[in-house]
Amino acid sequence: MHPPTFDLSLYPTMETIRLLASLLERMTAANDQINAASVAGRKGDIRRTVSASPLSSHQKPLAAVTHAYTRFHAHSIPSIDIFSYLARILKYCPCANECFLSLLVYFDRMSKQALATTGRPFAIDSYNIHRLIIAGVMVSSKFFSDVFYTNTRYAKVGGLPASELNILELEFLKLNGFNLAVSIVDLQRYGDQLVKVAHMEQEMRKTLEKVSYSPSLFRHGRSTSLGSLAYMDKYLYTE
Repeated sequence: MHPPTFDLSLYPTMETIRLLASLLERMTAANDQINAASVAGRKGDIRRTVSASPLSSHQKPLAAVTHAYTRFHAHSIPSIDIFSYLARILKYCPCANECFLSLLVYFDRMSKQALATTGRPFAIDSYNIHRLIIAGVMVSSKFFSDVFYTNTRYAKVGGLPASELNILELEFLKLNGFNLAVSIVDLQRYGDQLVKVAHMEQEMRKTLEKVSYSPSLFRHGRSTSLGSLAYMDKYLYTE
């Protein structure tokens, strides 16, 4: 049996964003758990330090041990889920598969560049994924499409002030080293990976149905695994 492949020109864009949303949801959920555990552990260290030496002048302030936020970080998690957000963008600012697949390439570059410059990868979680998506789709559509929409339209569709999206656009470009070029080979590779993960998920669902696993167990497995951990590891925040 031949492995599933992704047809860049013929694959339905709605299905592309469905696969992309599934991947990003798992990625953000995993990073949310890692971030929560990290913050809880650091707060525990602070409490132990204060308890052991309440008069010490060498204690680290809380701000020194919390995460460094980027311009993409929201004050709270948006209520709209990732798939609905992508579907809204596709409806009001339609673009081809290349625009959405390139997001994965850009996120990968951002993670590698952050790791090289700061020693830690760029953490994509539920607080920044929506802003990353709207900024990424906007810049990719400008690169791949002959005709694209204005920043004001993207801002309205994405639920942001135009002035903020302008800032996010520049920040997104900086984090990618102002390099938006993506080869057909890379687009095909990421597209094939999306289809492969979806195929593995479908096969896993069939297997679980055969052995009569409980629905609650299956949902737990979906929320914490990509089916291809090696593919997701490069996006995960690690200490």
